[in-house]
Amino acid sequence: MTSFGGAEMVDWNLAVATATRLVRPGPEVSRDEAREVVAELRRHAKAAEEHVRAFTRMTQDQHRPDDTPVLVIDRPGWVRANVAGFRELLKPLLDKAKERRDATPGGAVLGAVGGKVTGVELGVLLSFLASRVLGQYETFAPVTRELPAGANGGGRLLLVAPNIVHVERELEADPHDFRLWVCLHEETHRTQFTAVPWLRDHLRGEIQSFLAATDMDPGAVLERLREAAQSLVGARPEGEADEDGRSLVELVQTPEQREILGRLTAVMSLLEGHADYVMDGVGPHVVPSVAEIREKFQQRRARGASRLDLALRRLLGLDAKLRQYRDGERFVRAVVEEVGMDGFNRVWTSPNTLPTKAEIAKPADWVARVHRRAE
Repeated sequence: MTSFGGAEMVDWNLAVATATRLVRPGPEVSRDEAREVVAELRRHAKAAEEHVRAFTRMTQDQHRPDDTPVLVIDRPGWVRANVAGFRELLKPLLDKAKERRDATPGGAVLGAVGGKVTGVELGVLLSFLASRVLGQYETFAPVTRELPAGANGGGRLLLVAPNIVHVERELEADPHDFRLWVCLHEETHRTQFTAVPWLRDHLRGEIQSFLAATDMDPGAVLERLREAAQSLVGARPEGEADEDGRSLVELVQTPEQREILGRLTAVMSLLEGHADYVMDGVGPHVVPSVAEIREKFQQRRARGASRLDLALRRLLGLDAKLRQYRDGERFVRAVVEEVGMDGFNRVWTSPNTLPTKAEIAKPADWVARVHRRAE
């Protein structure tokens, strides 16, 4: 007999199974070549750590030793790692939703079915992303049997070997240079969180506040999802955004969530832009072909995609992520030019010194607020 009372809001196992079944195979490599790629990525990650810390002047917090693991994984491994992270981060929200669902007559039965549907949908989206992510610093990384994480609630650095090999071949880039270039970007993220002890908890708090502000009425959420889905279909030309340019994530927000999202967007723009700035700053000294790689990679980002690709990017808000790279990098560059690297590093002093969304667009306003107030 099947019991629905304990059914989760998301069937996580089904999400993993769906994603690993649908994800495309990686490029063909021999066993010896695969071993060589893994070994080189690990070496580059270690070298990148030294380069990034020297360039940024961000030092490790002595009270929180960094044992953040570097894991070189395949596409299914990336899926499993992210499902574990989602499961931990979303647990308070999903537990709250489950209590409300189970209190509704027939809710447990409908929820069991809904959990499987959601699991399949999540699996489809993860299979799309699993072939595109080159590397990732997993900030909220639960320890699993397969995937260790750092002590003191630390994260882990993931390098997705098949995707790195696929892109370096597509760009016809020097493999050794490209792998180190990728490691420089991801290592910057690891440095951000290991050198700034309050950053992880601050980001978690903002995300939890965002989730807590979610409208938990199933009917309202369903209606918003339908409106969002309808905004993704129609007769508009390929690649043209809907009128307000908002993603599904933005369309399902309450006013309180939009306010929190503004702060989260500013933080993410800072983190991504800082990583791009550091990658470009360190690159010319240690990556001989960095200029060629950067140009080709930017062209790859800007190239047109299929209609399905564009729809999924819009659905997931990935276009906004590309804007974060650009806007954040401009902010970091402008601030460093004005007040130097040590002056820029005041941004890591406390949550109050983080830039606002408006200041990301106007770096001089951040300099005026943080530096002139301190003088």
